[in-house]
Amino acid sequence: MSAIASWLRRRWVEVAWAAFAAVNLTAMFSMGTAQTVPFHFVWVSLTLVYGFRIWRLETTLLVCAAVCGLTAAAFVGPIAAGWIPADELTEVPLMAAMFLAMVWHARRRAAALDEVRRLAESERRLREREHEFIRDASHELRTPITVARGYAELVRAGHDSSETGEDAEMILGELEKLTRISERLLTLARAEQAGFLRRAMLDLDELVTRTVRRWTAAADRNWQVEVDADGRLEADPEQLESALDALIENAVAATAEGGRILLRARVDDGDAVIEVVDDGVGILPEHRDRVFDRFWRVASDRARETGGTGLGLAIVRAIVEAHGGSVGVTSVLGRGSTFTCRLPCFGCRPAEDAFAPAAASSRPAIVPQPAVGGLE
Repeated sequence: MSAIASWLRRRWVEVAWAAFAAVNLTAMFSMGTAQTVPFHFVWVSLTLVYGFRIWRLETTLLVCAAVCGLTAAAFVGPIAAGWIPADELTEVPLMAAMFLAMVWHARRRAAALDEVRRLAESERRLREREHEFIRDASHELRTPITVARGYAELVRAGHDSSETGEDAEMILGELEKLTRISERLLTLARAEQAGFLRRAMLDLDELVTRTVRRWTAAADRNWQVEVDADGRLEADPEQLESALDALIENAVAATAEGGRILLRARVDDGDAVIEVVDDGVGILPEHRDRVFDRFWRVASDRARETGGTGLGLAIVRAIVEAHGGSVGVTSVLGRGSTFTCRLPCFGCRPAEDAFAPAAASSRPAIVPQPAVGGLE
């Protein structure tokens, strides 16, 4: 009995339709001339049921043939008695053709959805394997890099003023690049995993000014800050600062000594918007959609000895999206770029005193400047 009840629970739609169709077929056989309404009830309900439950092709064809036969048989008596014209029988193949056309479209749609699900599952598994490989590779690289750095430092210490010491210095520089690549790969692998962020409440003004303060001694640029926002972010301080560092590092690479780099914070529709603006080389329009891809760099960057890893901006996007935000870029070739991070913010509002300069000893001066041409 339990098996029958389980089958009925699974097939209650088909059972309900069969009962409904039986009632209407009985009405067709018992009526002389008013068969049109129950006839269409049978076929329309069959179409609706099939749209709800797609059966196997063999079952579909068998049910269609049975309905064709029964509805046609219900017309035979009234036609023979002269109650209805013989051309009423043409309704049967017409409704059957319409039903089969719907079956064809429904099965194509189901096949397309299955293919989409299959591809999505394959992509998910591929991403999992990719993340696992990146994570394992990053961990495995740490030990040999650390050992190699130790030996290179010993060689440099023993041959400080010789050519061998210079070679050791070059090796240390390359090992430092490998270390950065390893760390950034690990960050990307962890970005989509639970527990990646350790959130805390951050003051937006303090975050921006502290970030610029750390960079003012690292690069000879015209550093500027604009803060037109009050509010707090619930964010991971370490990861968010890493994202801002990557954007500023990119701005430093795009500008020459004395070039302008502006870090700006403002509020837009309740979100915190942090922008890094430079007046550097800019980005070609065809490259803007790819700058956040992993390992992507323009040809000139690849040729430079000091070129980056192609992971910095990918990390920016991963970190910002992990916070529920978004990142984008606008640029004019030869005039500079603006990288924009939009983040959810609690109680963010425009500051009452947007451009009040702070003491030079505590933060870079907040100076209103005209926007970089074409970047606003």
